[in-house]
Amino acid sequence: MSRLLIPRKTVYRFSLYYRALQRLKTNSIETVSSAALAKAAGVKPTQLRKDLTYLGQFGTRGLGYDVSALATKLNEALGTTRLQPVILVGVGNLGAALLRYGGFAKEGFEILAAFDAEASKKRGAGLPVSVFPMGKLRELVRTKKIKMAILTVPATAAQEVTNELVDAGICGILNFSPVILEVPDGVVVNNVDLAIELENLSYFIQ
Repeated sequence: MSRLLIPRKTVYRFSLYYRALQRLKTNSIETVSSAALAKAAGVKPTQLRKDLTYLGQFGTRGLGYDVSALATKLNEALGTTRLQPVILVGVGNLGAALLRYGGFAKEGFEILAAFDAEASKKRGAGLPVSVFPMGKLRELVRTKKIKMAILTVPATAAQEVTNELVDAGICGILNFSPVILEVPDGVVVNNVDLAIELENLSYFIQ
């Protein structure tokens, strides 16, 4: 089935299933029931079975799912069977912290370079990738055929930088800036607003 026909929330849950399966593989578990996998991923069994129908027929009644085979299928669906190149724009405190995070490669992503309006040796000191001025963004994106970017710039600059990313050929943006971005059809934006997440937690702990 075409990727375009799979609901966005289902794709998100694919990642939850994949991580749950990776934990099972680490514990040398070869098969898992839909109920057990759903519990590990934090969803209902009916939801899990519905989601997996987008991948074709999986599982054997009475036996469950082959952990390795299902993990491979989800990996293929998510497009992480090889390292996906990514860039980061905005090397402030948050951007620098994300660059130092070592878990991206384990999940199939490689941050090749970072960009900042005030790129300097001092700003890039101690970081695992080079920090380039914005003027070099288009060339590197096109040369390395990069399609994804992490955006950690101030809200006042977010839309302008997004326009540059789209013009360079970026199709997917993970946005940490607290602003709703306007992008053309065909460009996907995932917003990560930490303040909203904390507000949500605040509501439920009252």
